[in-house]
Amino acid sequence: MNRWISPELFAAFEAGETTAHRLFTGPNVWVERLGRDVLISFKTDAARDAALSELRQWEASAGFQSARVFSRFLPKQNAERVAPVLIEGDAEAALHAVVTERGVRYGIDFGAGYSAGLFLDQRANRAFVRQRAPKRLLNTFAYTCSFSVVAALAGAQTVSVDLSKKSLDRGRENFALNNLPLEGHRFLADDVLDVLPRLERRGEKFDVIILDPPTFSRGNRGRRWQVEEQIEDLLRAALELAEPGAAILISTNCTKLDRRALEQAARFALKTARRGGDFHTEPPLPDFPPGEGAQTLWLHLR
Repeated sequence: MNRWISPELFAAFEAGETTAHRLFTGPNVWVERLGRDVLISFKTDAARDAALSELRQWEASAGFQSARVFSRFLPKQNAERVAPVLIEGDAEAALHAVVTERGVRYGIDFGAGYSAGLFLDQRANRAFVRQRAPKRLLNTFAYTCSFSVVAALAGAQTVSVDLSKKSLDRGRENFALNNLPLEGHRFLADDVLDVLPRLERRGEKFDVIILDPPTFSRGNRGRRWQVEEQIEDLLRAALELAEPGAAILISTNCTKLDRRALEQAARFALKTARRGGDFHTEPPLPDFPPGEGAQTLWLHLR
């Protein structure tokens, strides 16, 4: 049970208006709380079943009662990904839900595909963006636009780019959940690698840029994207759009790239662009063990 978060940490999340966070991390499995629901992500049936059994013990200690439990298999190949499956709870209840993170509201949809709508390991980076209060934010591979939401709440204009129109529609819904008008915010359903040069040609500049690309994908015209091969190209394109003093988030879930590799790629891109910069990482999340979650690094341009 020592890999489950403590009742005290759970109570702190509740007090901080955060209802989306990790509950448990173990070999071949992790458990997340999403509002009143729980999602078990697993690599083996045995790990899933053990986590489900321990969940009931943990809930009793923390004073939490989940309404539903979903499970999601973690395949080795992206093509094998499937949507979460309900294993306990009301099968007639809507698959849509709303969670909060430090009071910010985000929509969750267990029927939308492999991911429910919010990457929990980016919580500290979202908080950093809101605290920094940028004037203009560029959110690439934006998914459901969580970084755009926190920037908009801080007064920024935003540009959110993602190949998936459905994801951007969910991003607009997240704006609505937080009573944010869409004026001053653009949602571009297009290939990031095509959009960045267009923005550069128009002379657009940003003081915060989010780079959180997938490990592998297919873009416009079937163009292949492999993050470890193309991260430097992405960084160079982003640097052309960055104001002096801008902050760029570099993030990846690729197991071949750690923070040191991200910094090396960034330094190479800086040298090519003849720009200088410094780096920082946000403090680790208390619900994620060391090494879990995305590898992230902030580049601060001089």
